[in-house]
Amino acid sequence: MSINRVNISGNLTRDPELRATSSGSQILSFGVAVNDRRRNPQTGEWEDYPNFVDCVVFGARAEPLSRFLSKGAKVAVEGKLRYSSWETKDGQRRSKLEVVVDEVEFLSSRNQQAPAGAYQAPQQGGYQQPAYGAPVAAAPAPMAAPQPSYQAPVQAPPSNDVYDEDIPF
Repeated sequence: MSINRVNISGNLTRDPELRATSSGSQILSFGVAVNDRRRNPQTGEWEDYPNFVDCVVFGARAEPLSRFLSKGAKVAVEGKLRYSSWETKDGQRRSKLEVVVDEVEFLSSRNQQAPAGAYQAPQQGGYQQPAYGAPVAAAPAPMAAPQPSYQAPVQAPPSNDVYDEDIPF
């Protein structure tokens, strides 16, 4: 048995490129930069080493998704790996490994001032779909129960400086 699943999160390295096949199928291509963190043997300091991953989305989701992605956006991508090889016009053999995307989660908002996943009001009169995972407004409840005045303290998220190698278990 083999399993072909991949999960990555990182920043888009370029604006997505939307193409269409001769039959009309949409294809969206973009790149995601993910960091590998390792210790420098000379200095002993932790350093980030970037990896660049090509991603592709096929079908009806490609065009709508292209409107919400842009260079620098932070995303989480789930999909499967696909290997392609071809020969160039000058006879050189080329190959690449890319992620065929099944799911995309937006980790940064279009307007960086709002929290990730929050709904952004239309900027210039157009409709904007809420980000994936954003709450959807519902009709108000007929009679809401009184809310207690005590609110639990809000905890800050953990620092981004914690890595798997730093955890002792």
